[in-house]
Amino acid sequence: MWIYEKKLQYPVRVSKCDPMMARYLIEQYGGADGELAAALRYLNQRYTLPEKVIAIVNDIGTEELAHLEMIATMIYKLTKDATPDQLIEAGLGAHYANHDKALFFHNAAGAPFTATYFQAKGDPIADLYEDVAAEEKARATYQWLINMTDDVDLIDSLTFLREREIVHSQRFREAAEMLKADQQTKKIF
Repeated sequence: MWIYEKKLQYPVRVSKCDPMMARYLIEQYGGADGELAAALRYLNQRYTLPEKVIAIVNDIGTEELAHLEMIATMIYKLTKDATPDQLIEAGLGAHYANHDKALFFHNAAGAPFTATYFQAKGDPIADLYEDVAAEEKARATYQWLINMTDDVDLIDSLTFLREREIVHSQRFREAAEMLKADQQTKKIF
């Protein structure tokens, strides 16, 4: 189903050790509007969607896994040279005590990932509009993360991710509108 190239979808560079920024980025790793929640939401919803939109949802869901890999790389690079004291100062003391520098799916506040972060209603139009909202929330979060750093290398990667969220939102909106038009002309589901 996939061809895995052993490279990131977009290069990830950071110019300095910054555990505080890593803490904030964890939101996109294991938070409600993060990449894991998005990937699981879309890859789950695809089973109850009409054939004509499954490919869109599947493609975006798998791309979200690539984004998860990018976020993981950013967090790793931002913390790999951090001392325990720096991690504690950044608010990652509990994370360090439990996981050292290993990644763990939780949000920026430390709440663990939960499947309640995403929905599957079974109504294609409702699910696609849920997906539009998820992408717009992710876009907003990426913008806020960009606003919180002065690392131009990190900003470059975050900008790429923000722009992909915009494209995903547009694709989901187009799919929902297509299904709404189909529904108005004939019953499709």
